[in-house]
Formats: sequence, structure tokens, C-alpha cells
Amino acid sequence: MPWVPSNAAIEPLPDQESFSISDLSCEFGVTARALRFYEDEGLIAPERRGTQRVYSHRDRARLAWILRGKRVGFSLTDIRELIDLYDIGDGRRTQRQRTIDRCHTKIDALMAQKHDIDAAIAELTEFTALLEAARDNDKD
Repeated sequence: MPWVPSNAAIEPLPDQESFSISDLSCEFGVTARALRFYEDEGLIAPERRGTQRVYSHRDRARLAWILRGKRVGFSLTDIRELIDLYDIGDGRRTQRQRTIDRCHTKIDALMAQKHDIDAAIAELTEFTALLEAARDNDKD
């Protein structure tokens, strides 16, 4: 299976009943250790067949949400809350709205950070130019 970036929509795989740890590791570009961590955190719940973990389509979809959430800076607590809303039985309306709200909040925070970074870059650029000019004047 090809690696799928965490921000891409995942295609359903109706011809595959379940997934191994190596299937999901390869598809999503994560380690088996990361998958076990998400399991320990209660974010995914693979079936156990002896010592082997067998992941469902649900686990695969939840993993896609986890990775997407991590990529944009959501905490695992936020991610858990958002993916758990899938099960409340309202056709995912609450999940979608809460995710939209959280995304808008994250966008606002990132825009503020970007503004601060741009201001710091401008300040450093100006300060460096002053220091370079003083250095160049010392050479004369």
C-alpha cells in the first residue's frame, strides 16, 4: 500500500476486511510503536488474535483523524474528544461542527503566531542591518 499523507482523504478499502500493524504503519508512515501508543491511549482498539493486533476499518479511519489532528497541532485530548463524537448517533453533525470550531480557533492562534514571527523577523532584520552597518563603519 502506498503511504498516504495525513491531510489527504483516505479511500475506503472495502475489499480488505482488516489490517495488520505493518499495513497501517506502511500506509500512514508511522511506526508500530506509534500505533501501540495510540492503542494504549485508547484512541484505537485493535482486536487481539493471540499476540497479533488486527485493525478494523474503524481503527484505520481513527488513525487518519489522529494523524491529521497531530499535524495541525491538536492535543491528543482534543483528538480523542473529536473522534469520540463520531459515536453519538447524530450523523456526525456534532463531530463536524466541533471540529470546525476547533479548526477556526487553531487558525486564529496560528495567524497570531505568524504575525508575531513576522514581527520578530522584521525586527531581527533591521537590527542585523544596523549591526552590519556599524561593523562596516569600523573597518573604515
